[in-house]
Amino acid sequence: MIVNTARFVVSNSDHTKCPADNRHEYAFIGRSNVGKSSLINMLTGQKQLAMTSSTPGKTMLINHFLVNEQWYIVDLPGYGYARRSKADRTKLEGIIKSYILNRKQMTNLFVLVDSRHEPQKIDLEFMQWLGENGVPFSIVFTKLDKLTPNAGKTLVAKYCAQLLEQWEELPPVFKTSSEDKRGRNAILDYIEEMNKLPIGE
Repeated sequence: MIVNTARFVVSNSDHTKCPADNRHEYAFIGRSNVGKSSLINMLTGQKQLAMTSSTPGKTMLINHFLVNEQWYIVDLPGYGYARRSKADRTKLEGIIKSYILNRKQMTNLFVLVDSRHEPQKIDLEFMQWLGENGVPFSIVFTKLDKLTPNAGKTLVAKYCAQLLEQWEELPPVFKTSSEDKRGRNAILDYIEEMNKLPIGE
């Protein structure tokens, strides 16, 4: 898939106020500072489309970006930022879960995982929750440029092996780097295939 255009449409905290048009939506989520904004910018070819920051936890809203005037990238708030107040964490959890469970246009949720780290309890529990609720999702390993090829391959394989201890099969897995554009074509090709399906399936 070639991305010709990508533009910001709307931000809000209520899934019922998301765009009313019936287009496929691909949401991106992960722990704070996992590289979500950088990945979105890399996929769209626009350096400043999604705001990037060295300060974790900046995304507080559901952000919609219209790509090629045909489908949406949705930037969801990150989870697990410990320095937020309990009230803020509870509010964000409500925003995230209400969107994920109620937005029929959401065709796939891309769950971002920092490839440099061992499996984190918060990520594993979140993916378990997605599975229990029948939410279609994929796993995106980020920041692979920070590792040697062998180390990256080993850590990703180890992570997937741990998931298979609990799951019968893995969801689609993508290996990416926003620095060298690794995984860009694989994700965009996957989205292109998903766009052929009816909304809500």
